[in-house]
Amino acid sequence: MKKKTSTLLLVIIACLLLFGLLKSGNSDELIPFVLVVGGAALIIYGVKNRRRSSSPSALPIMTKEKEAHYLESGMTEKEIEFFRETMNQTKKQVLQLQTNINKNAKLKAIDLRHDTLRASKALFKELVKDPQKLHFANHFLYTHLPNMVDLTDKFIEINGHEIKTKETYEKIEESSQIIDQMAALIAKDYQQFVADDLEDLDVELSIAKQSLKRDNSL
Repeated sequence: MKKKTSTLLLVIIACLLLFGLLKSGNSDELIPFVLVVGGAALIIYGVKNRRRSSSPSALPIMTKEKEAHYLESGMTEKEIEFFRETMNQTKKQVLQLQTNINKNAKLKAIDLRHDTLRASKALFKELVKDPQKLHFANHFLYTHLPNMVDLTDKFIEINGHEIKTKETYEKIEESSQIIDQMAALIAKDYQQFVADDLEDLDVELSIAKQSLKRDNSL
């Protein structure tokens, strides 16, 4: 709405000035006037395009089912918006991590050892299923996953150097060790997040075993 208003205002001002020049008979001033207005229009167009290109990508359209799910969870509109923005960013980071891992054998080995990518995707799905538990994944969302993506980005960049010095190889080795530790933390994040579910399952299994034992004793 603001973009349309500013454009309309520019057109109105240009028309008024043009009308004034024509009425006064100053036709010699029309050329510089057209150049000025045209230049202003190009500047405004360029600024708008730059803002549009630098703005974060729009959120995917929320389905009625998803909206109903969030509302049933007791979330307010602001909480829903924050949750969707967080998960949209998290999804991008998980996809970037997957891209980085697929580019390098060393990263693939680390992922295989800790199941990092699967843990990240599984934790993402758990959060979508139960958005009210978002705060339980703070370390994963705001520290471990972003750091993992940044580290693997840098690892891929350094490992791609055509000429590697002793210091380069040392940095690569050091980075791989830190990435390995971060991968273990992400796997731990998932295990801790679903720990309550496992405890609930243990309780249900215990009750079921007691019931079976009682029925068999009859």
